[in-house]
Amino acid sequence: MTDSNSQTMNITIVGAGGMGSRFGLMLHQAGNSVSLVDGWQANVDAIRTAGLVARYNGREVVDRLPIYSPQEAGQLRPQVIILFVKSQQLDAMLEAIRPLIGPDTYLLCLLNGLGHEDIIKKYAAEDHIILGVTMWTAGMTAPGHVTLFGDGNVELQNLRPGEAAETFTKRLVTVLDEAGLNAVYSENVKYSIWRKACVNGTMNCLCSLLECNIGQYGRTSAAAEVIRRIVCEFAAVAACEQVQLDVDEVVAHITATFTADIADHYPSMYQDLVVNHRPTEIDFIDGAVWRKGQRYGVPTPYCALLTQLIHGKEELGRIRQEDSAIPLPLSRTDD
Repeated sequence: MTDSNSQTMNITIVGAGGMGSRFGLMLHQAGNSVSLVDGWQANVDAIRTAGLVARYNGREVVDRLPIYSPQEAGQLRPQVIILFVKSQQLDAMLEAIRPLIGPDTYLLCLLNGLGHEDIIKKYAAEDHIILGVTMWTAGMTAPGHVTLFGDGNVELQNLRPGEAAETFTKRLVTVLDEAGLNAVYSENVKYSIWRKACVNGTMNCLCSLLECNIGQYGRTSAAAEVIRRIVCEFAAVAACEQVQLDVDEVVAHITATFTADIADHYPSMYQDLVVNHRPTEIDFIDGAVWRKGQRYGVPTPYCALLTQLIHGKEELGRIRQEDSAIPLPLSRTDD
């Protein structure tokens, strides 16, 4: 294990998709001991065979990172586990990697969406859970191949106040920052998590349903009005949990992406739903706001509709696959 006084760490990243690969590559190139754990065997095999291949700001980078399936990873003893799995896979993955989680292991959650800490508490003490939010972007183009572009940042804060937890979290901030990930220690990470959820709850859903990238959506006539209505629902529910979102600032933050360097980006939900025909994280984003709104008596019609439409599109993908497997009926000519 890395010396506790060192500014490098022994890190395991669970979920080696686009974002997990970005963090793994940047942390490894900064001198940290980094291992990857991923549940997609094709991805594990590709990285083992040819390394992690990244198109990194216009140039190709290949890094030989050790990678394991969850069943193979039990011998790892990381100081910190960074979680990048899909939200709907979090509980099952934590159960699979339970042998990695010792009494001194910290878990950093950088997943999109809301409510992940309630799942993580089943596997780690609250003073060893770190919540975070990141605005970096990445995309996976094939097993073992990712595209990394744009700039971003990371905010972290330990879930439960305590001197030891805060000390470790601030040290982790230094490690991430020295890897070029622009990390800061947050005094109110839950605000930032809700603010990021507004981005995902608008752009991810809308681009997936309309099958467009961020810049293309921004050129539609109703773009800003639809975003404002969704953000207002997020803000009304967040207020019930003592998080006060500035609607005007959040809307301006989202609409600024229409012409930013990520304007050509297709969000991760688009990649899951439209490209790869996989289930999405909608239940941890707009679906979470819809459920919380029902609990608090706050109407959330836009979030409810978006959740139902995304689930409908997921189901249509399965229906079309089933229909394509059914032989067409023979034509009949009446005598």
